[in-house]
Amino acid sequence: MYVDSHCHLDFPDLNTRQDEVLAAMAASAVTHALCVSVRLEDFPAVRALAERHSNLFASVGVHPDNIDCEEPDEARLVALADHPRVVAIGETGLDYYWHKDQPEWQRARFRTHIRAARRAGKPLIVHTRNAAADTLRLLREEGADQVGGVMHCFTETQEVADAALELGFYISFSGIVTFKNATALKAVAARVPLDRLLIETDAPYLAPVPHRGKTNEPAFVVHVAEEIARLRGESPERIARVTTDNFFRLFRHASRH
Repeated sequence: MYVDSHCHLDFPDLNTRQDEVLAAMAASAVTHALCVSVRLEDFPAVRALAERHSNLFASVGVHPDNIDCEEPDEARLVALADHPRVVAIGETGLDYYWHKDQPEWQRARFRTHIRAARRAGKPLIVHTRNAAADTLRLLREEGADQVGGVMHCFTETQEVADAALELGFYISFSGIVTFKNATALKAVAARVPLDRLLIETDAPYLAPVPHRGKTNEPAFVVHVAEEIARLRGESPERIARVTTDNFFRLFRHASRH
């Protein structure tokens, strides 16, 4: 039994094939998935997916790359999170790869999400790219350890992983960990404590080997688990069981049944 802890089933590449994608999930023993919000304008579609399917959950948030969209405030995020199918705040964080010149608005938005998560009592889904030091600093300053969360699609160093773990965060690996040139990331995946490990697809992006270059989907999270199992000398079944337990421990408002 596997859980895809981060995907975007509302995106066109997957939404137009919804029945096929869900059937493939079931055939691969991927029993649950978290559909992650990236814009408030699209949140109703994300929430609707979780309302229609008992094995899907939703988050609410605005991705740090998105500019021309509704800017979230703390009260609005808290209100939208007050729904039984919404289990997290995010995707939020910092991305200095695409936005090098005006990061202050990103930092303000990130703080808003962290404060909303604390008020809502729901964990954070954190994106960080070329911004690890500031991401960790803001998490500490805003008391993110009070609610915890996950460093999603992790591609950072062991030092960054250790700092996030100290804050009570989980580390989630995507299909990138299966790529041949991801040597440093593979080493981190081998060392993260089992009780803080998650797996994800970030579908429709970052399809793992052997599907690299194709549209990603939740069924492919099995390959992420298999690679992590290989790196750690564990069975895929154990990685499946552990990461599933971890998912429901972190996202405590999500029901297994």
